[in-house]
Order: sequence, then structure tokens, then C-alpha cells
Amino acid sequence: MNLTYPITYIKGISVQRAALIYTELGIKTCNDLLYFFPFRYIDKTTFYTVKELQPNTSEVQIVGKITQVKSVAQKKGSRLVATFEDATGTMELVWFKGQKWIKEALKMNEPYVVFGKLNHYNGRFSIPHPEMETVAAYKKKLQSKMQPVYPSTEKLTNSGISNKLMRTYVQKVLQQFYENIQESLSQEIIGDFQFISKRDALLNAHFPKSQEYLTKAQHRLKFEELFFIQLQLLTKKLINKTKIKGVVFQNVGTHFTTFYDHYLPFELTNAQKRVLKEIRKDVASGAHMNRLLQGDVGSGKTIVALLSMLLAIDNGFQATMMAPTEILATQHYHAISELLSSMNLKVALLTGSVKAKKRREIHQQLEDGSLHILIGTHALLEDKVKYKNLGIAIIDEQHRFGVAQRSKLWKKNTTVPHILVMTATPIPRTLAMSVYGDLDISVIDELPPGRKEVKTVHRFDRNRLSVFKFMKDEIDKGRQVYVVYPLIQESEAMDYKDLMDGYESISREFPSPKYQISIVHGQMKPADKEYEMQRFVKGETQIMVATTVIEVGVNVPNASVMIIESSERFGLSQLHQLRGRVGRGADQSYCVLLSSYKLSEEGKTRLKTMVETTDGFKIAEVDLKLRGPGNLMGTQQSGVLNLKIADVVKDGQILVAARNTAISLLQEDSNLSKPSNANIKRAYSVLSKNSKIWSNIS
Repeated sequence: MNLTYPITYIKGISVQRAALIYTELGIKTCNDLLYFFPFRYIDKTTFYTVKELQPNTSEVQIVGKITQVKSVAQKKGSRLVATFEDATGTMELVWFKGQKWIKEALKMNEPYVVFGKLNHYNGRFSIPHPEMETVAAYKKKLQSKMQPVYPSTEKLTNSGISNKLMRTYVQKVLQQFYENIQESLSQEIIGDFQFISKRDALLNAHFPKSQEYLTKAQHRLKFEELFFIQLQLLTKKLINKTKIKGVVFQNVGTHFTTFYDHYLPFELTNAQKRVLKEIRKDVASGAHMNRLLQGDVGSGKTIVALLSMLLAIDNGFQATMMAPTEILATQHYHAISELLSSMNLKVALLTGSVKAKKRREIHQQLEDGSLHILIGTHALLEDKVKYKNLGIAIIDEQHRFGVAQRSKLWKKNTTVPHILVMTATPIPRTLAMSVYGDLDISVIDELPPGRKEVKTVHRFDRNRLSVFKFMKDEIDKGRQVYVVYPLIQESEAMDYKDLMDGYESISREFPSPKYQISIVHGQMKPADKEYEMQRFVKGETQIMVATTVIEVGVNVPNASVMIIESSERFGLSQLHQLRGRVGRGADQSYCVLLSSYKLSEEGKTRLKTMVETTDGFKIAEVDLKLRGPGNLMGTQQSGVLNLKIADVVKDGQILVAARNTAISLLQEDSNLSKPSNANIKRAYSVLSKNSKIWSNIS
């Protein structure tokens, strides 16, 4: 027998019951059950005497005898009351259900261990429906002083699968398979960290001997889980580095130097220079670059991306840049075309709305190599799009693209192009290590000189009139204003109504011809959206009323005020992204967060964080603590973080230790061929077979 057997091999689990446990908890095999960990423990380390009891509702454990049992009538039906006594006094045990059966089962004057929640009424203590067993039975059991409580669902409870039953099943698995549990770490790692054995760790994670043993068990299992994830990511990175040859950009040629010397709009920050060095080193090494570029909103990632593309062109290659929305792609196109306007380079834009004739022209120029840079949306991935020699692909706003789309880009060339992934959603270091452990990470962590921090305030709905006055004052200074409404897919109709109501109230407050207002929302045709956006970009309208369509990328230096309606309905990273739409010019910019009075604790924390800091990484840390790793960055789609016991937020230190251990292991023994690493190799190959991680990361 081994742990891959289905749970029906455990005594007492029928096929029907196994099916229910699978649909509710996802537990299929004995191994799954072994790794189904409790979320809390009931401490049964202390025994009380009746005399020591205090009038609070805590859970207590007492040893004593039953001396009397009687039925007591009450308004509805009756209750069964037993007198329970030890050497120091007496108390009552009470049952409201199953009285006949319980009365028959109770043994008089036999020593019992009783456990339950304490009640105190009219000066007497009682425990309703206590857990009880005879002292003789208690001594026989695989007894843990701390009892595990497992996650459950309503359906399971209603079907009679109680916590006690789950506990019994786990106990049986451990009894049946304890000898079969194989060590998965090397003796060296176990010695270095003074870990307990894997068997003991699994036993004490379910049935801890003491608090101390529980801590040891959890530490060992968390480390192991994170260690194998890191091992997978790093091995993949190693394979990419050695197996996948990258195109070599040897020269820093005329296009790069001409642009750098003559057309840079501003001096690069030290952070930009550092990142550029890292990229240059990668593309000249002969290995394939797979780099994640993190930078806060407005930190100047586009310039770094453009200089990387010029490196490719100097070495006879083409470059492409892919953005998640048409608006953003168009914006990149305009920005890059403008920066390169004095240079003899051809830049084109390919999106869903480009007409067929223009498309054919672009396809032709791509294939004959006369087109240097292609910017676009998902349209770049179509089969018809063929490059003469693609050298680098830049992907903006990584979290909007799935893995399948990224891998399509790879296949556009015989040699795999270098990949630079950009994101303005700062990812806390621990999460980046877990999700993007196979990418090299660069960070731009300073803003260009002359940028002023955006002042952020939180106002309640009743202050709306003073917010309107503030908007008028800013417009009178020649500034522009965004007003953003939430859009939540589930209730598009309601959101649309909110937006329209908001638009009407702003139109009343800001009448034409003095004020002009643009409106952009998801139900408009792309051409209409574009028209409205352009009016705002050109300064023909002073106010832009929009849903979160504008979250990513629209750059209007003159827009200095961002009003966010119902700000409590947005996530932190979204609020931060939106705020980054202003503050692009030299003027002082403002962000006003409007909300109702009804705020959850989480909502209060979010708005308070926004007012206190503009540092994207700090915000991401708070966001991670609030939402957990699953929702942040859409890591669910990457499937990497299906963690059983570790927590990326709380176990950051363990994660760093696990990563460093995995790095030094692979440096010494990249194929895990040393006899001392046999345990790791065996566990790793089982994991790789069963794990979906491979197909999910590209």
C-alpha cells in the first residue's frame, strides 16, 4: 500500500463519502488527507478540578465519576442531567438530545475524562453535551493533548462528517502509512536547520505532543513546501539559461548612442541606469533574457524599454511591444514615435481596429525587415504576424496576459527573442520570489527628478460640494480633472447607472460652454472611446468622467486632479494605479478618495494607507496582508501558489531561507545526482509528475 491510493482504502470511508469529501475539500488520495492540515487546535494539556473552575465560557477538561442521572422537565420536553464529581466538588453534565441512548450508555461510578464548554448559572457549573470517554479508553488512544480542528463545510457537517470523524480518518492514515513516509530533504539540510524528521513533522502537525512540537513541525513543513517550489522555479530558470540560446546584442551602435546623447527627454535616474546595465549584460551574454521590470507608476519604464529596443535594432534585429488594451498600445505608439521622430526608424501600430489594407502593409514590412518596431495589442499574436528577425519582445502590464499568450510570442522566431516583462503593480519581494522565481527581477525604485508627490485626501460623500469647488479652482488654473467610477463586472447595469447619474450631476455643476466634459466607459465602441480620450488628451475637455478603463497607462501631463468615487469599492493596487494617472507634469497633483460612511475595517485600512504613502511597494505589502497572495497579481491563474501550509505573507523569512538553500544546492549539484541528495531528487521527481506548475509558467 502507498499514499497515492484513494481514501476509500481507509477503514470507514465509503465510495459516497469519499466523493463528498473530494467535492467539498478536494481530498482524493491518502496523501491529500495527510497534507490536509488543521487550522487551529483545542488545547487539552490541562486537567481542572471542579474547585478550580472559573465562571467563564472556556473549554475545560475534568476527570471524575457520574454519581446520579435524572431527567428534568422543561418548557419544551426534558433534559438529561448527570451529577459529575471529583475529590473537590460536584458539577452537572447536561444533554438536550439523544437522551435515551446516552442514559443507557452512561456508566455509574466509572472514571471518565470529560471535555466541553463551561456554563455557569445560579452559582452552579455545567457542561452541555460534553465529549466523554472512560479513562481506560483515553489511555489507549493515539492521544494528542492538543486536538486538531480541520476546515469543514456546511455540506460535510450536515452529512455527519464531523471534526471528530475527520480526526479519526487522519489518525488511521497516520497509523497505516507512518512507516511508508519517506524523508524528502537531505541529511545536510535537516542538520543545518535542526529539523525534525518528516514523519514526526506530519504526525505533530496533526496531533502535536506540545506547543513546542507543533512549532517545529510547522516550520519544517513550511520550509519544505517553499523549498520545492523554489527548486522548480530555479531549475526552470537554469534550463532556460543553458538550453535556450538567446540572440546576442554585441554592439552598442549608432541608434542607441544618438538617441542617448541627443534625444533623451531628461537625464536618466540612477535606478534607470542600473536596470539598463542589467539588461545590457543579459542581452550580450548569449543566454536568453527573461526579465521582469518593476517600477512604480511614472518611474520611467518606457524609456528603459525603448533603449532596450534600440539595442536590438543596432544589432540588426526587430523589436515588439505588447500592451493589454488598445488605448495603452496607442499611447505607447504615440510616445515612442514622438521620441524617435528625429531618427530614421520605422514604428507601426497593430491593434484590432487597424484596417485590412494597413494590416497587409504592416505584415509586408515586418517580413522584409523595413519595419523596426511594432507596437500593439493581442493582435501581435495572430498567426499572420511574422517577423524577419525579432530580437526582443516587451510585454507591458504582465498581469493582464495569460501564460499561453506569452508563449505564442516565443514561437515568432527561430531563435527565441529576449523577453522583458514590465509591470507598474509593485509586487512585494516575497511574492515575486514565489511567483516569478524563474524570472530575473529589476526594480526602478526612484521617480524622475522634478516629480512632486501626489497629495491624497479622503473625504466622505457629504463633502461633495467642497470637492466640486476645489475642482473648479483647479480648472480655473488651467488644469484637467479625472472623475472615476468603479466598475464591478457582476453588476454592469447598476454601475452604468451610477456612472450616468454621476455624469449628470457633474454636468449640472459644470455647465457648458464654460466647461467641457468627456465620458468613457466599457459599453462604448472603441472608436468613440478613442475620440473622447483624444479630446481630453488635447485639452479640449477639462473633465474626464470614466470607469476604470483608464486604469492603465493614459498619460496626460496637464491632468492634476483625480477624484475616485466610491473609493471603498476598489482594491489597493487599483487605487494606486489610478492615482498614478495624475502627477505626470511639474505641477502639484491631488487625489481625492470619496467614500460613504459605511466602511469595513479593511476599507478603512485601504483608504488610510493611500493617504499615508505613495510608495507602491509599501502599498503592495499592505495589499498582500489584506487580500492574501491568491488575488494579488492574479496569481491564481499562475497556479503556483496552491500552498497547503506555508503563507507567503507571514512566512517571508522561511521563504528567503528556502530560496537560498535551493540556490546553493543547485550551484553544487544542478542535476541532483549526488547520493546525499537522493531524497530530494526522489521527492522532486514525484512532485514534477504531479504538479501543474510546469505548464503554468512560461
